Amino acid sequence: MTTTNPPLQPEAPVRVKVVDEQLLSDSWYVLKKTTFDYLRRDGSWQRQSRETYDRGNGAVLLLFNARRNTVVLTRQFRFPTFVNGNTDGMLVEACAGLLDGDDPETCIRREAAEETGFHIRNPRKLFEAYMSPGSVTEKLHFFAAEYEATDQLSQGGGHMHEGEDIEAIELDMADALQQITSGAIQDGKTIMLLQHAALVGLNNLA
Repeated sequence: MTTTNPPLQPEAPVRVKVVDEQLLSDSWYVLKKTTFDYLRRDGSWQRQSRETYDRGNGAVLLLFNARRNTVVLTRQFRFPTFVNGNTDGMLVEACAGLLDGDDPETCIRREAAEETGFHIRNPRKLFEAYMSPGSVTEKLHFFAAEYEATDQLSQGGGHMHEGEDIEAIELDMADALQQITSGAIQDGKTIMLLQHAALVGLNNLA
């Protein structure tokens, strides 16, 4: 019997050739300026320059109770929003944090305990998304997990030495969606999770 090897697939063309890379800052996270040649669709090469901010990847969690039709979110001060029109700098968000070397599920269990005090039983991965691909490298892993009142083992609040002062808040799902419309909730990742939950139904998140 003659064995025929499958035809080799053509390799995708190299579209990016890095020409120069400069470190602009690494005092908190890493800010770089990269000059590169980019292969355009018409076959021509174009030299471009971009700054990228690398703070690592993260994970975000929607805590929900389908029976009561409620969600648990957080409220905390976000300085970048304060300098960009958010009068008091306070933002309502889903619990989230950077991976810091952990896998996404371990991260979200840790962050839920630190920020909200809830012990997470069965987190479910929903999807992944780049949140600001024009300049920030971060990819977020989105999760949902059902909670009961007895799962809250502490008050949470975050770490004071990191400047965190986080309040856990419980909202009716309808109220949370209304707060998107009214502008009381303006955090992108939180809006994505709430809209996803509204589309599929809380009962289908578990």
